[in-house]
Amino acid sequence: MTLAREEFSSVDCPPFSVYAPAQQRVPFIFNSPHSGRLYPKSLKDASNLSDTQLRRSEDVLVDELFASVVKLGAPLLAAHFPRAWLDVNREPYELDPKLFKQRLPAHANIRSMRVAGGLGTVPRLVAENLPIYHTPPTLTQALSRIENIYRPYHETLRKLMARSAVDFGYAVLVDCHSMPSIGGKQEGSSRPDIIIGDRYGTSCHGEISHELIRGFSALGYSVTRNKPYAGGFITEHYGRPLKGLHAVQIEVNRALYIDEASLKPTSGFTTLQADIAKVINSLVSLPDSQFPAIDIAAE
Repeated sequence: MTLAREEFSSVDCPPFSVYAPAQQRVPFIFNSPHSGRLYPKSLKDASNLSDTQLRRSEDVLVDELFASVVKLGAPLLAAHFPRAWLDVNREPYELDPKLFKQRLPAHANIRSMRVAGGLGTVPRLVAENLPIYHTPPTLTQALSRIENIYRPYHETLRKLMARSAVDFGYAVLVDCHSMPSIGGKQEGSSRPDIIIGDRYGTSCHGEISHELIRGFSALGYSVTRNKPYAGGFITEHYGRPLKGLHAVQIEVNRALYIDEASLKPTSGFTTLQADIAKVINSLVSLPDSQFPAIDIAAE
């Protein structure tokens, strides 16, 4: 057993799962990379934070909010490992020199804005700038998480995208996230209900973003596009519209469905879950003519 698998084995669960229909009926793939809520014992033992504090960066129950997509004929990839342990919405080697005593490999990206904020591939902080570790992981542990959890996760996502592109002529990745209701100092105010991120129009066909904005707006939600979240590594990396590969990010305001202090679902959870199902149903019903099929053999 690898070191990373050994660490995660304490929760008695695979690191991630694909929830799939018997047959995929639409060219959409849904991804919930930050809703993992099974915290390895090694992480808890190495941290000063309480269980609730460790979960501050977690996209609480987002996988369940979007669970209806499977009935619509689309697969849902969901992490079980927590974002505080490993963040797959980063480059593979966005490593924080403040976290490790050992010299980092030359290919590590140590100067990204995300690393500067303590939110690299192996995070140093959780939300509200809380330091995670009193005993930081070794570089060997971090590299094992990347090689044995991060890479298989992305390989699974790539295969789902490739299969859709072959079967339908194109693929649409919907990256599902949640956000705190109040922005940081730079924003200084409460956030909208929904933010649609498409890397400023570069990661997907515009009709995908427009349909999501129309759908949520028609149900009474306040919706913005790209501000303050335009999409992270996954949206940017997988979105190649000219190749028939589209990626869009949905950020949901946590105040809509959980108590942000206790992280427990509120009465709004069921309503939001049902509304998401309505919006996604309209999204996956967009006519194929909107998205010209790509000649896979010519790629």
